[in-house]
Amino acid sequence: MAPDDASVTRIAMLLYPQFTTLDLIGPHQVLSALPNTEVDLVAKTADAVTSDSGVSIIPDQTFEGVGPGYDVIFVPGGPCTYEVIDDADTLSFVRSVGVEASYVTSVCTGSLILAAAGLLTGYRAASHWAFREILSVSGATPEDERIVIDRNRITGGGVTAGIDFGLHLAAILAGEEVAKTLELIMEYDPHPPFNVGHPSRADGRTLALATDRLAPGVALTKQAAGRVAASR
Repeated sequence: MAPDDASVTRIAMLLYPQFTTLDLIGPHQVLSALPNTEVDLVAKTADAVTSDSGVSIIPDQTFEGVGPGYDVIFVPGGPCTYEVIDDADTLSFVRSVGVEASYVTSVCTGSLILAAAGLLTGYRAASHWAFREILSVSGATPEDERIVIDRNRITGGGVTAGIDFGLHLAAILAGEEVAKTLELIMEYDPHPPFNVGHPSRADGRTLALATDRLAPGVALTKQAAGRVAASR
């Protein structure tokens, strides 16, 4: 349901070193355009945070500087998700905001960070296809879907799913008409040139190349998730 016109929806978007640029920017492009909405980019320190593609972003807030009352927490993914899962301070922040937020959300491997923080236990969730099954290590149920909405948990698949995610969340927060208008303004009408963006449509060689390239990160992320799960 869209919030009352007099209210302001507050969204916290997590920044951490080596986050995937599009994981953040796609949703931010949508959510920052919503009426009566404040979007804060939040990081551990006030220093600029550099993404996996070399884009540096200065956070609006730090973990210590934010106050209570965020309506939404959003966590992007990234190639170094395993480092975030091993970072007790970041998990503590995500957990503390998430338990009070109306919506707990992510894109790509960000769902693995939510899961490690204990926020997806007993929930269905999406993630990047190569990492998705790791969700079960932390008690979540992995789903092969672009967007998964399970109660107040909203999770998106890999990278480009962030725009779809943003539009779904926009409809929930501000109404379908607002979300539809933004979709048209953004000219969101994807026509992938090779149509291999899901493993089920990729040829064997392309799938093998992608799997091999991602394998080291998958292994490290699974190990990190296992360590956190074992420590509970």
